[in-house]
Amino acid sequence: MNIIVHLDGKGEKLKYLIREIKKEDNKIIEKIIRDCLIEFGANHEGTAWTDPNLDKFSFVYSNPGNKYFVAEDENGKVVGGVGIGKIDGIEDTCELQKMYCIKEVRGTGVSHKLIEKALEYAKKYYSKCYLETLDNMIGAQKFYEKYGFKRIKNPIIKTEHFACDVRYLKNLD
Repeated sequence: MNIIVHLDGKGEKLKYLIREIKKEDNKIIEKIIRDCLIEFGANHEGTAWTDPNLDKFSFVYSNPGNKYFVAEDENGKVVGGVGIGKIDGIEDTCELQKMYCIKEVRGTGVSHKLIEKALEYAKKYYSKCYLETLDNMIGAQKFYEKYGFKRIKNPIIKTEHFACDVRYLKNLD
């Protein structure tokens, strides 16, 4: 568990806890993801929008090599999350999956702590990390590049997210 502290616009300290997902978090993470997909015009087939497991993350990410982390505020409200998932057929490479935060916490450092926790976990099992995103998610692309992800031209594997037109790969040394 990680606790991060940042100052809100009024100079008050706010605390966020980074932890593994629990069953009771499934529906709120699904809502956060769907709200973000709507915000970026990605509420259609070929994106996470049609993923049948959006409300089952505590189960889907419960095997070794798969983990989903959430950030919750000091009132216990889940405000974002990120997953590391095994890619079938590629033993040394995982996928950074379903990284979304509500608007109110973007720019607070929460996303940084989420990705750091996810990549720290990924290093235990994998040597590379892959991700797919959308061309219009410019802020997300800049964010991933800060963490050493390099844009690649072609997908490394066919996924159900065929509408994702930007791909990245990172060595986890």
